[in-house]
Amino acid sequence: MTRPDLVIFDCDGVLVDTETLANQHLIKMLNASGYPITFDEARKNLCGMPMRAVKEKVEAEGYSLGEDFVERWYQAIPVIFENGVEAIPHIEDVINAVKQAQLAYCVASSANIEKMHLTLGKTGLIGHFQDVLYSASMVARGKPFPDLFLHAAKQMGFEPSRSVVIEDSVAGTTAGTAAGMRVFSYCGDEHADHEGLVAAGGILFDDMRKLLALLGIA
Repeated sequence: MTRPDLVIFDCDGVLVDTETLANQHLIKMLNASGYPITFDEARKNLCGMPMRAVKEKVEAEGYSLGEDFVERWYQAIPVIFENGVEAIPHIEDVINAVKQAQLAYCVASSANIEKMHLTLGKTGLIGHFQDVLYSASMVARGKPFPDLFLHAAKQMGFEPSRSVVIEDSVAGTTAGTAAGMRVFSYCGDEHADHEGLVAAGGILFDDMRKLLALLGIA
């Protein structure tokens, strides 16, 4: 593969292993509001979306989550991730290799900046990304729309066509593809939607160590 100029990492599920804890709490909140959804359904249909988009999607189906739903979600985050947040296996080796290859890199996540600081901080990864964090709260539309990735590339000073996205969700993969970027979709999680990722345009890999060859820096 041709080396990119910019590597854009998603956060949850790519840098930090938070999806299980997050989705367990999300389904509790949704079920409490009368919205019937299982863990597997949440992982498949809501993963990667900003919480405001989740609210819009659920309420479009006729359920009311309350005006403070998103606020309550973010208020719960310190408790949700108090314990159990770990870095994705081998991701720090990838980050160090990207740095050694002198490729520009950043994070573009549906999470807000505070949540990224919390989860990246707990895993010791925040030092790599302190000044290059981009959130869906910075753009009009979150994933699956391309706005966030286009914003990140513009802020970093690189063309979308010379940027690659590292994702794990269908929404994020769709967003990266729509932004005109190559998307490498991590499917090492047992709940990964392989068919959905491929349909969204992702190039699948199941071990972070394999990403180095995809980036052309192995």
